[in-house]
Amino acid sequence: MANGQITCVRTDFTCGNCEADRTGACTDWRITDHLLHCFREGMEEKEKSSSTIRKYLRDLAHFRSWLKSTYSKDAVYVTEGVQGESVRGEPFLNKERVRQYKQYLRDNYKLSTANSMISSINSFFKYMGWHDCCVTTFKVQRDTFRRSEKDLSLQEYQRILQAAAGRQGRGKQGGRQLALIMETLAGTGIRISELPFITVASLHTRRTAVSLKGKSRMILLPGQLCKKLLAYCRERAITEGSIFITRTGRPLDRTNILHRMKALSALSGVSREKIFPHNLRHLFAVTYYEKEKDIVRLADILGHSNINTTRIYTLVSCETQLDILDRICGMLDPV
Repeated sequence: MANGQITCVRTDFTCGNCEADRTGACTDWRITDHLLHCFREGMEEKEKSSSTIRKYLRDLAHFRSWLKSTYSKDAVYVTEGVQGESVRGEPFLNKERVRQYKQYLRDNYKLSTANSMISSINSFFKYMGWHDCCVTTFKVQRDTFRRSEKDLSLQEYQRILQAAAGRQGRGKQGGRQLALIMETLAGTGIRISELPFITVASLHTRRTAVSLKGKSRMILLPGQLCKKLLAYCRERAITEGSIFITRTGRPLDRTNILHRMKALSALSGVSREKIFPHNLRHLFAVTYYEKEKDIVRLADILGHSNINTTRIYTLVSCETQLDILDRICGMLDPV
């Protein structure tokens, strides 16, 4: 430790930036707590969301655990931290080992999940300058139809709202708040992370400016929704700031909202797999496109920088696709 700073494990790193010596041997590359700490700080400087940071670090912890269990024999003891209090056996990294981990992911996870985990560790490798360790993701052909396993219908959505109101009717707190949260997500298409930007002031102008991850966009609010939210604010004596807050005035935690929504499954008869905040954004997008058929405007509303991201909402359901194929087959049938 020098001048109160944590000393890096390797001498070819600059503490604080962790600039890797790209000419070093691959056998010197090992994942340590200190490097993960630096990676976290790097993501925070780039204003990555807290959920993204947790996801990346969770995926790296999984890779690190696999690496230790698979290559424990060549692990060396590395001293790091203040006065060297942290000692662990860390196997080295190389491209072949990352490829083997990639195969492990393919054998044990869905390709979409595997690709997500690969992207996380690739981001760490690029940050460290370990470009030789990066691997490609799996190629996944796009579906020509929208999978309906998690599609939330309008009828199911209404049942969930009624279930939330029913919780309030039985004396449980927060039922109306939860119902209004769901109406806001489904009525605007916003992300759950954008919920704190729905403020008392925004209800009077029917618009709110959202600024997250270095990006800003304007969200318009339906008049009917604003009336409901203003009435809610009057009842709760909320005069300024974010509308959806705890009893102590803090913004609601997204995990808390998720758990409260999941609890509506038994009351509504809707599968738990279909009940989560982002599915309400999905419901908005599908409903909007079915009515307007304008993918460009929908991409703007959802805040998508790449219109290909919006394409999923333009796909028909599997059942509709099968009906189309049956009709075409009937037209071409010579009998």
